[in-house]
Amino acid sequence: MNAEILAVGSELLLGQISNTNARFISSQLSELGINVYYHTVVGDNAQRLEDAISIAETRADLIIFSGGLGPTKDDLTKETIARHLDVSLEFDDIALANIEQFFAKRGRPMTDNNRKQALILAGSEVLVNHHGMAPGMILTKDGRTYILLPGPPKELEPMFQFEAKPKLGAMLNAGGVITSHVMRFYGIGEAELEVRVQNILDSQTNPTVAPLASDGEVTLRVTAKAETEQEAQQLIASKVAEIQALVGDYQYGIDDDSLASKTVEMLLDNKLTISAAESLTAGLFQSELAEIPGVGDALVGGVVTYTEEAKIKQLGISKELLTTHGIVSSECAAAMASAVREKFDTDIGIGLTGAAGPTAHDHQPVGTVWIGLAIGDEKPITYLLHLSGMRNTNRLRAAKFTCHYLMQLLEERGFKKR
Repeated sequence: MNAEILAVGSELLLGQISNTNARFISSQLSELGINVYYHTVVGDNAQRLEDAISIAETRADLIIFSGGLGPTKDDLTKETIARHLDVSLEFDDIALANIEQFFAKRGRPMTDNNRKQALILAGSEVLVNHHGMAPGMILTKDGRTYILLPGPPKELEPMFQFEAKPKLGAMLNAGGVITSHVMRFYGIGEAELEVRVQNILDSQTNPTVAPLASDGEVTLRVTAKAETEQEAQQLIASKVAEIQALVGDYQYGIDDDSLASKTVEMLLDNKLTISAAESLTAGLFQSELAEIPGVGDALVGGVVTYTEEAKIKQLGISKELLTTHGIVSSECAAAMASAVREKFDTDIGIGLTGAAGPTAHDHQPVGTVWIGLAIGDEKPITYLLHLSGMRNTNRLRAAKFTCHYLMQLLEERGFKKR
């Protein structure tokens, strides 16, 4: 099967956003053995979109569209494809009910144009949108398959991975299954991980193993093809065990896990409370934790102490300590962790300080980060990072490393981990 990915949206052509959807879909299709020979981007113009569809049909038997399924007048994807294929549009009752429920929950009136999002191509199979309103769809006509997906990545990625991809796999394997399992690693670079599992990558057949790096994390996607789900899972389990024997110490989670979710999980399982004092991350660490449901039973509070004065007034850190050791120092991070733990009366205190960039801070080079962890009445432990990214990348990686080191430390102290 040969595919073409057709992204719709003038914002892509204007450079206002990047076409990350095409990269994601391509990586997913490669795991299915589907060739992607063309990426096409077209603006919000019905005639140009129809022209692009006609061209794609000459060179692909699978065309995947992203974007243009929303409620506004410039969302033309469904209407244009319907006209091109000479099929009608009809309302999907379940999608419409979901949209009405979305507005009802928020106490907001639903305008008529929002009903448009529940329209689907007649005869298509609906792809449920669990993270937004507009459903996706799959339609096969005259030997060619068309897949329509919403534009926002937070909606497109789970829809493709959990709705569209299994259906494509079933089409390709005539009743067989394709199953994937994502292994998530932190604290090891992409290059080092690849070297350690090189023999596995070189000899892979079924299952296949595909590495991917993102924001300091590395993943290995293990994908198996088999006649049944059970057989596929057995193949995956064997390969996962082989990988874990080589790099298992760096694995923190699987599939949809994140460092934040696993940290919160460990805190909740052990009934631990946490607070944080943040300088360079300015609340980002707490924000990462706050994305996880149920975190309120663990995260008590925290402070952003960006300046020296704030560290002194809000945390009671002595002027002498900051003058002697500096703001970007092990001593400062440790003092911040201890002070915030006492201030909020929590089991764990976090202190984050450093030079995010783009210029040096407190005579320390860009990327210098100190993380302080205070557990109970123990002497705080500090960790030094030398990061090399841009400002906000350094801030995000500092927050992630804090989760990484905290889980390691808790495990060393005998706290349970799933």
